[in-house]
Amino acid sequence: MSTISNLPACGHGGSSSVCFKSEKLKFSSDLRTNSRVSWPFQNNPCCSSWIAQGHSRKTGKDRGVRMALVDERLARTKDVAKSSEKLAYDLVQGALVRWSSVTDRSLPDPPTAVFLHGILGSRKNWGTFARRLAQEFPTWQFLLVDLRCHGDSASMTKRVPHTVASTALDVLKLVRQLRITPRVLVGHSFGGKVVLSMVDQAAKPLARPVRVWVLDATPGKVRPGGDGDDHPAELISFLSRLPKEVSSKREIINALLKEGFSKDVAQWVVTNLRPTITSSSSSSSFSWVFDLKGISEMYQSYEETNLWKVVEDVPRGVHVNFLKAERSLHRWALEDLQRIHAAEELAAEEGGGVEMHVLEDAGHWVHADNPDGLFRILSSSFQGVKTRESSITISNSVEPLSL
Repeated sequence: MSTISNLPACGHGGSSSVCFKSEKLKFSSDLRTNSRVSWPFQNNPCCSSWIAQGHSRKTGKDRGVRMALVDERLARTKDVAKSSEKLAYDLVQGALVRWSSVTDRSLPDPPTAVFLHGILGSRKNWGTFARRLAQEFPTWQFLLVDLRCHGDSASMTKRVPHTVASTALDVLKLVRQLRITPRVLVGHSFGGKVVLSMVDQAAKPLARPVRVWVLDATPGKVRPGGDGDDHPAELISFLSRLPKEVSSKREIINALLKEGFSKDVAQWVVTNLRPTITSSSSSSSFSWVFDLKGISEMYQSYEETNLWKVVEDVPRGVHVNFLKAERSLHRWALEDLQRIHAAEELAAEEGGGVEMHVLEDAGHWVHADNPDGLFRILSSSFQGVKTRESSITISNSVEPLSL
């Protein structure tokens, strides 16, 4: 398995690094099994790809070494946006993927699935799940994206307005830049509407057939849960009143609990805090990685955006799957369920597809509450040869991906 990211990674521990500067290579004295190679972008002296070496299961003197160099040419390619204009992403590749749009176009494109997070989330939400899929379906690759205003994409040059449609267009531009043709789109909550908007906006670069998964979201009106449930709009409003820099994560967790938010949501929110690096102070502090003003606009668009037209007139070759969490904090109205079931029948007649699924024993955070059940349901979209072949890791993530 390999994980490719487009983020700067020099200067972090855990593996040896090699930076390109003035066309000269500097190799560290201890080149371990995970070694990093970076290419200088215009505004970042150490950014881009990693080179990784992984050993096969052969033993003794014949032990093999596999190497992969990814994204080096992105710095020189005119049709690829500058790093500040591109969404942050990780590309998790199964062990049998032998392809890179950058280094070799002679090999066939591997099947690709795109995974999108919800409001106040990040691509890290999908890290563990995507690596599990890559192990089970080693011919596939999985693109995990930080949406605009979120995570490592928060500093990206963004064009207003911050809407579901503009967010979908960002992702479409990214897959075009990477020369990837997705065959599966998976979006959780806000991300669910984003993948529907991608289908609505794009003839290309989406493949046909393409399977779309909308996880615990409806195409139209957003119905938050009742009393005792966490309301995203109220959470965003509360976070906007907090200082931009705090002394500890526990401070924020306690403030959220006192305000009436659940422990799970409080612990999830603080994953958006990063240590603040200051040379003048020895005391530790944390700052938020998101653009909360932009996120507020995105959530308002999420509430207002109606994409029933995509579901009730599914393009030929598109199969839309809705997944409802059994204990969802979002209210699925009877009207929503009836319209989806009606769309199922109509789509079957028109050559498209709409299907409804229920994930048992799960709340809104489906990939954390019942990952095994979600894995079983989503696995129907990934047809590949299972293998026990050894894997390698190519990554420039600053920290491990986790739920």
